[in-house]
Amino acid sequence: MTRIPVQVSKTKAALADNVEGYETVNFKDAGNRSRDHYKSSMAKSRFRARQLLLPLIRWETPRLAWIQQHTRSKFLDDYFALTANLGTHTFFVIMLPMPFWLGYAHLGRGLVYVLAAGVLISGMMKDFFCLPRPLSPPLHRITMSGSAALEYGFPSTHTTNAVSAALMILYIARDNVDFMSPFSLLLLRILMWVYMGSIVLGRIYCGMHGFLDVIAGAVLGALIFYLRWTFADAIDQFITRPGPLAPCVIAPIVMILVRIHPEPVDPCPCFEDGVAFAGVVLGVDMALWHGWGTPFMTAAAYPGNIPYSYAESGIVKSVARVAFGIVAIFVWRAVMKKTLHAVLPPLFRLIEKIGLSMPREFFLKASEYHKVPSSIPDSTLVGAREIPSLIHNITRTRSDSVGPQSPADMYETIAYREERQRRKSLEIQTDTAHTAETNDGMDELDEDELFLQIPKPRVQYDVEVITKLVVYAGIGWIAVEGCSWAFYHLGF
Repeated sequence: MTRIPVQVSKTKAALADNVEGYETVNFKDAGNRSRDHYKSSMAKSRFRARQLLLPLIRWETPRLAWIQQHTRSKFLDDYFALTANLGTHTFFVIMLPMPFWLGYAHLGRGLVYVLAAGVLISGMMKDFFCLPRPLSPPLHRITMSGSAALEYGFPSTHTTNAVSAALMILYIARDNVDFMSPFSLLLLRILMWVYMGSIVLGRIYCGMHGFLDVIAGAVLGALIFYLRWTFADAIDQFITRPGPLAPCVIAPIVMILVRIHPEPVDPCPCFEDGVAFAGVVLGVDMALWHGWGTPFMTAAAYPGNIPYSYAESGIVKSVARVAFGIVAIFVWRAVMKKTLHAVLPPLFRLIEKIGLSMPREFFLKASEYHKVPSSIPDSTLVGAREIPSLIHNITRTRSDSVGPQSPADMYETIAYREERQRRKSLEIQTDTAHTAETNDGMDELDEDELFLQIPKPRVQYDVEVITKLVVYAGIGWIAVEGCSWAFYHLGF
């Protein structure tokens, strides 16, 4: 096996020889330089910002471990692991089209904006600071997701999404108080606060985040909601104004946001999720701009609202709407993903030849692979073939993991051991040389074993970025204008 550092710029040659053989990537060489790993890969100001917050993350670890140790029970393990699924990107992408199809476009567009902003901004912050999650051990990681720990820790995206989404729902409910009974409004408020509390407290209980992560996530979520609430009318008026100005402004902004996303030091899926949600916003806004005022959307109601009345449609047509929309989204995703993965590589090679390519660090350039494999998983939305796996992940027993689960975890573990050895060398007055040598041998053995246990990152291809942007923009458009046209002509 060829040993290669974690930096992809040094692994691309090996990956190009075996595009599906990502098990050849080995983190051991980079792991041996844990102290310099982030310093050598980050700008000075960025590294100083990381070092400013890192002591707080490490200070929290023993206190989080104490809390977990004194509060754990089987019921809470299952409850918080299960409710964590309600804060994932997959859950929101699946649920977001429903308000549009069932006559609540005001809610749907509000959630699209706050969730997209939350995923984008929190992902940028994670990849900028590259701060680890609380150390395991001593903490246990309780989760139903196999990929949750692959991201950095600060801030908590789950918390950001939960706070912004719950505040948006409560705000919409307050504006529609005349259409809700006092009991229904009270019940909704209780459910939203329980939802927020379950996500926020669950991230701490499950060992996935610390106090700083969830506080920053909650503040970010509240700020995003406030900005949406403040500027909602101005944004809607801009998008629905006649002429090409709106798409000429929105599309470049989305592309710029994708481009300025910081390069993480270690492999991290935050960028992919940010691209997906940026695409959804682009698609929804283009659908609103193009479809506004047509018979397929009710111009008298909220912008983008698809005509719907349960009294007129009934349960059968309502279910048919949802089923048709879901099928349309899955068909679009399957067809376009396969098509773009076949069409884009030759185009990207041509762009690369004329010197216009701007590859990201952890993505192979088109000149370094022959074709994109057909079975690439999607970190944001599953395909039809992956639905059984998704159901299994939701219904399976939660896992209780101890030990590093990502390169970032591994480097933090090594840094912790180095600091522990440094303190011991200062405290121990006798047999210093012998003790240090013994500890070093045991730590090195543990590191070898732990590095082998870390899941190897899959190969990522440069065309995946544009593919994801186009696919999810299409999903946003289909959910709003595409389905409004279909419902109109199909009599739904």
